[in-house]
Amino acid sequence: MQHFYFLQHVCSSFIDYLEIISAMPRWNKVLKWVFVCCCGFVMYSVALFGQMILEGRACLRQKDWHDYKRQKADEARSGIGEHGKPYILSKQQSVLPLVDKLYRENGYSGYVSDLLPLYRSTNDVRPKACLRKKYCSNLPSVSVVLPFHNEHLSVLLRSVYSILYRSPPELLVEVILVDDASTKPELRETLDEHLSMNKMDNVRVLRTMGANGKREGAKVATGDVLVFMDAHSEVGYNWLPPLLQPIMENRRTVTSPFIDVIDCNTFAIRAQGSGARGTFDWRFYYKNIPLLNNTQMPPVDPFENPVMAGGYFAIDRSWFEELGRYDEELMIWGGEQYELSFKVWQCHGRILDVPCSHVAHIYRCKYVPFGDPGIGDFLSRNYKRVAEVWMDEFKEYLYQRNPRMRQADAGDLSKQLAIRKKLKCKSFKWFMTNVMFDQEKYYPAYEPPSLYAGSIKNQLSGLCIQFDENAKSVVKMGNCNSLRTARFELSWRSDLRLENDLCLDSPHSAPDSAIIFYRCHGQKGNQAWQYYPNSSQIYQTAIQKCLAYSPSGKVVVRHCREGDASQKWKWQK
Repeated sequence: MQHFYFLQHVCSSFIDYLEIISAMPRWNKVLKWVFVCCCGFVMYSVALFGQMILEGRACLRQKDWHDYKRQKADEARSGIGEHGKPYILSKQQSVLPLVDKLYRENGYSGYVSDLLPLYRSTNDVRPKACLRKKYCSNLPSVSVVLPFHNEHLSVLLRSVYSILYRSPPELLVEVILVDDASTKPELRETLDEHLSMNKMDNVRVLRTMGANGKREGAKVATGDVLVFMDAHSEVGYNWLPPLLQPIMENRRTVTSPFIDVIDCNTFAIRAQGSGARGTFDWRFYYKNIPLLNNTQMPPVDPFENPVMAGGYFAIDRSWFEELGRYDEELMIWGGEQYELSFKVWQCHGRILDVPCSHVAHIYRCKYVPFGDPGIGDFLSRNYKRVAEVWMDEFKEYLYQRNPRMRQADAGDLSKQLAIRKKLKCKSFKWFMTNVMFDQEKYYPAYEPPSLYAGSIKNQLSGLCIQFDENAKSVVKMGNCNSLRTARFELSWRSDLRLENDLCLDSPHSAPDSAIIFYRCHGQKGNQAWQYYPNSSQIYQTAIQKCLAYSPSGKVVVRHCREGDASQKWKWQK
């Protein structure tokens, strides 16, 4: 209504000008109309700028949002874990039962976390050009939503402290901790007492009965912009203004920070590359692909990203509501990032990655603390819901590779289809043509057949390579009749891959370096292999060494020797 009265006033003023001009008989008719057009343009510009001010989209002035006082104080800090440095357990500490217990419970070293301060200084890994960037002084207000389930208390609190200490207080309305049915007692009484005793009035806890934290947090948030992140994070310096600026300029923009790594064992913080675009393969595994050639390196300005990585993003609250928030029928986890990414792009929005905003995240280690929820194949159900609503005829490429997905019960889709119709969203073909236009280069819908497939048996030992579901685990050998004997494909990408999207990876080039399982990235390099049937050798093309059996039971790389039986491998159907 405020917008209406403002525009009504501008239109009324323009009519008054027309009446004045018409009463001027001496004016040349051509000059009259030139004057009318000029006045109209001025009035339109004033109206547009005025509306932008009322909506908060007009930048009043540029501002340096850095908290130099906080950063200077952090520079003087010293102690365990400060400046993002690692803490390495001693031999005596590493064998303590509590260390293993907390590791298994959390998937990271809760013991090391408890040794660190709840707020610590961090290493600034942003590009140098980010330090000179200024942003609008009238950025929108923010609610930060952190869903969690049985998170280790010190990790959760460290996430909160980093947000409170590194976010401009005039922008941060609240931090909403959404407890998704945690069972740890310290996440109730102890957490509530800590927040109360430390007078953290703008931090509140919302407790739910299931895994729907983002949706419930969004419903109660009051900030103009919602920022979602995991509850095992530490934000970097001046992380928030770069996320907000693009949203202020265009409210149909979703922004994501660069995600750095908090080591799951030592809690060291390190940067994770110089950026990539997100996409998917046709089994619906999330993938990174290179930046476009016209992107400056290292990137500083925000760049378009077809598919967001997942749990870290900022979005205008009112537009999030227009989009129907998340699909409420997506269960537990899986599919959210695709559903929201497709929805944003197809419904006239955009997704930007923001290189000057950094948030560090703990990637869990070997032990995953969350078991089977006991509700069946929820992942296939989630993926089918996304495919049926947003992917049009392209869903068939998913179903061809995932027959279980075709058979899954997707539930009632009427609400989501109605949102797509109401917002006049574009087709998935438009998305593939205009946004994910180079998908075929990296993950084509029609893939050439595999070069070889089956288990891989070593001639010297008579053993076969064994399966492990954990990324970064060392590849080992075992009995070929074992249920853990792995079935590989030597794909057209030259990678040796399992069905669960893990590939053989050679992280080190030195002789006798162990081979590990790692997420398939499709970029060759340390995952590029060739099989030579004449010599029965498997050759790593990047480091120019051959796969070999080690007496320790591990699979390693060595200098190639054609007569060495430890380097001879046979494919078995």
